[in-house]
Amino acid sequence: MAADSSLMPPCRKIRKGEPNPNHSGSSGMEEPQDADYPYVPQLCDDIERLILARFPRSEYWKLNFLNKHFSHVLKSGELFKLRRQIGFKESSIFMSASGGNCWWAFDRLFKCCRQLPELPSRDVCFIGGDKESLCAGSHLIVSGREFTGCNVVWRFELETSKWFKGPSMIDPRCLFASATCGTFGFVAGGVEMGLHGVEVLNSAEKYNPEIKSWERLPYMHKKRQLCSGCFMDDKFYVIGGKDENHKELTCGESYNKDNNTWELIQDMLKDDDNPVAKRQSPPLLAVVNNELYCLETSSNELKVYLKKTNTWKKLGAVPVRADLHKGWGVAFKSLGNELLVIGYSSAIASSNRNCNCNGMTIYTCRPEVKSEELQWRCVEGYRDRLNFFLLNCCVMVA
Repeated sequence: MAADSSLMPPCRKIRKGEPNPNHSGSSGMEEPQDADYPYVPQLCDDIERLILARFPRSEYWKLNFLNKHFSHVLKSGELFKLRRQIGFKESSIFMSASGGNCWWAFDRLFKCCRQLPELPSRDVCFIGGDKESLCAGSHLIVSGREFTGCNVVWRFELETSKWFKGPSMIDPRCLFASATCGTFGFVAGGVEMGLHGVEVLNSAEKYNPEIKSWERLPYMHKKRQLCSGCFMDDKFYVIGGKDENHKELTCGESYNKDNNTWELIQDMLKDDDNPVAKRQSPPLLAVVNNELYCLETSSNELKVYLKKTNTWKKLGAVPVRADLHKGWGVAFKSLGNELLVIGYSSAIASSNRNCNCNGMTIYTCRPEVKSEELQWRCVEGYRDRLNFFLLNCCVMVA
């Protein structure tokens, strides 16, 4: 009986010096070789990419050093598109804590860490000045000011593991609110250094990493700087900050992508027990399971926003000293279904108030709105690579 051809491995051309599987014995050898490798059919491109799409993204950068084929697959961006299609997402934390152009990337569990290539800017003002960051898709966006006074944007692309300059925002800004939704990055408010001096903005923009461009959004109701942003209920929220007269704002605004409009929310940060005027940094906000949390910088206390009553509920103390620098130098982020906070440990500060040692402490917890006391877990590792004052921190989900 003839063999079923559908069960036979695909044929390929026999190269010189390679044994012919159709012949037996040494007569099939045109030239000698050092080893006899069994024939293994190659995977088709679709199956290969499906396997790589499930490969830990924190290890993707190693594909660049495997061979040209895998490097090309990574740089094409196809793996990230496929990950989105199959719903396979992974969180990474990007931090800059040592000044200059040094950035570190951590996996979600802080078990894997690598230093990114040095940001290639040689502008001394950009290197030593304040910078702001956000993530959009597989791009890390870093915004800062150069010696000329102009605000510039640098982006780090995971596909190529390289930095690129631009594209600049439509309205170059600093001290703005930002948030990520899917593959898009959103910014709003802030300060623009123009020909006529400093201008507080009420403009907003959306960054699309696939076409590497910014798109203007409708203007907000209020001009605001030193504000914070987040995504909740599928809306872009911009909360708090100061207006053009340096007056503290307790209101918030939400941008609805479906009807392309902003809604003003009065007294969103109003708290009679702890006035908003005490907040020096932008509000420290994070959204987990579609609930909004705030780290109060003057009391080191965690609060959750009650949407129905437009009020805040206290959930107890957070184990870091956010009050040491009035909220600056502390990271408070959402990490999947957990809250992430990075800062100087309150336990160390309590035991030694005169301690000037460096070292960040990382904590996570799974918050519950109805809980009376939250359980924080201390994450070990890489403390020696980050100093006490955290300059930038953002979370990428891709």
